Amino acid sequence: MRDALLAHAERRHREQAGHGHHRVGTTEQPPRNRTDKGMADKADLAGLMGAAQIKEDIVAALKTVYDPEIPVDIYEMGLIYRIDVEDDGRVDVDMTLTSPACPVAQILPLQAKSAIETVPGVTHVELEIVWDPPWEMERMSEAARFELGILDVAPAPDEGA
Repeated sequence: MRDALLAHAERRHREQAGHGHHRVGTTEQPPRNRTDKGMADKADLAGLMGAAQIKEDIVAALKTVYDPEIPVDIYEMGLIYRIDVEDDGRVDVDMTLTSPACPVAQILPLQAKSAIETVPGVTHVELEIVWDPPWEMERMSEAARFELGILDVAPAPDEGA
């Protein structure tokens, strides 16, 4: 089934003229019920781990998601614009695509959301597709540019790696 939010993203982008945000794969979340043991355990875990560690783990999870046409993960491609992690494990992500007509626009955001949901401590994920600012090749990391043959020199390894 096609996601209605993605099916007409380009037209909606023109209609919204400047808003440039579309929710993907989200549902209205009822108020949190602490008697739901699974949710309580994940929220407790989020509090113990800390938002910074969860964000680091989210980045690692996003680095497992690839556009099938490009041998670079979506994080290194620069498709992830924002990751906010609350103390209770709720995560808000802004993501873009290389173009509104991207052939994997139906599946890539859902794969990203699913990857984030596997991270310990994450209790809820809101992922928005944003078109402003538009994605540009300059958003790619040096490693991504090197992998695609756009950078002539291999990037220096991360310190401490």
